[in-house]
Amino acid sequence: MERLSLDNYFLKIASVVAERSTCHRHHMGAIAVRDKHILTTGYNGAAAGLKDCLALGCLRDEQGIPSGERQEICRAIHAEQNVIIQAALHGINLEGCTIYCTHTPCVLCAKMLTNAQIKRFVTFGNYRDEAFKELFREAGIEVEIQERPSPQITFLD
Repeated sequence: MERLSLDNYFLKIASVVAERSTCHRHHMGAIAVRDKHILTTGYNGAAAGLKDCLALGCLRDEQGIPSGERQEICRAIHAEQNVIIQAALHGINLEGCTIYCTHTPCVLCAKMLTNAQIKRFVTFGNYRDEAFKELFREAGIEVEIQERPSPQITFLD
């Protein structure tokens, strides 16, 4: 049996984080990692303590808004935004870290990640908004789009 690469290991963890999502459209998870240590995690969902789409329904579906457009019309805070918020709440500096995420970022998240001074962004999924590419290129943020890791977890008896 071959050992998981570190990138696949962290992408699998981001996928598990995504299972906490309360979005009807996309379950997204993200983790911030530095020196092989997870700093923070985030998934897309309503602000803490507020009713979410599971309880109230999706505003975007109700208004017929396509994926990748008009992100402001949504109850959810994006997974990448929650990674940054958790870092801020707990006094964690994200400078130079790698973000592992289940999807590429929207341009708003890309701007925030750029200002957080991340070094690398690793994902296996594509979000419809591709404006992040030029921004990350200009900021010198390395982007790697890998194959989706196997969802299977292997246990040895």
